[in-house]
Amino acid sequence: MRYSANLGFLFTELPLPQAIHAARDAGFDAVECHFPYEIPAAEVAQALHDTGLTMLGLNTWPGDKAAGDFGLAALTGREAEAQAAIRQALDYAVATGTRAVHVMAGRTDGGEAAEATFRANLAYACDLAAPDGITILIEPINTRDVPGYHLSRTDQAVRIIEGLGKPNLKLMYDCYHMQIMQGDQAVHLRALLPVIGHIQIAAVPDRGEPDQGEVDYLWLMGELDGMGYAAPVGAEYKPRAGTRQGLGWLTRFRG
Repeated sequence: MRYSANLGFLFTELPLPQAIHAARDAGFDAVECHFPYEIPAAEVAQALHDTGLTMLGLNTWPGDKAAGDFGLAALTGREAEAQAAIRQALDYAVATGTRAVHVMAGRTDGGEAAEATFRANLAYACDLAAPDGITILIEPINTRDVPGYHLSRTDQAVRIIEGLGKPNLKLMYDCYHMQIMQGDQAVHLRALLPVIGHIQIAAVPDRGEPDQGEVDYLWLMGELDGMGYAAPVGAEYKPRAGTRQGLGWLTRFRG
């Protein structure tokens, strides 16, 4: 298996361009990030060029986190903000050669209006992204960490993907969130593989390095490899004692 460093959590002591170099030096095969928008896209593109790494994905701007926002796309009445965030993310993705954009749904009451808003904004994102070959990702997020998040289960995500019928709309399957919400990882991954656009890992329950906790990731990565999954798996975890100090798992998983 190949692995991508999520620079939203890893090497955060470094500016993003330097973090890209650090990820390459640590042996990662690709990178991904959360909200890179304060860094000029040209600087990120140059770091990617210099290291030979690809940026696999980035997130839409989440809104005002201090006010409780955790995404905008499912928030009825805030469609203009959501679509501005989508355009911002896609512009940055084009400028940096990023392959996918995760459109964050946000916290809602889970009602029909929120679902309709989410689907309409996703359709907008897919149509805007298609000419540049960019994939739009949706990610179920566990409701223990983010109470009220609009999308929390893979069955809901599949209904959205199938309902919209957009070929560039895919599922981001985060094993950390899905262990908390659904468990039975290998069975779910095998069933969902046709609609998966990216996979991420972190230990459960502490979201640390994927080398301990409820999920045997060394075994699960072997299963995933056997399913024919060839893209890099995203290491989106919170280091327990610093990124470099916790990278022993990467050597073991590769071995």
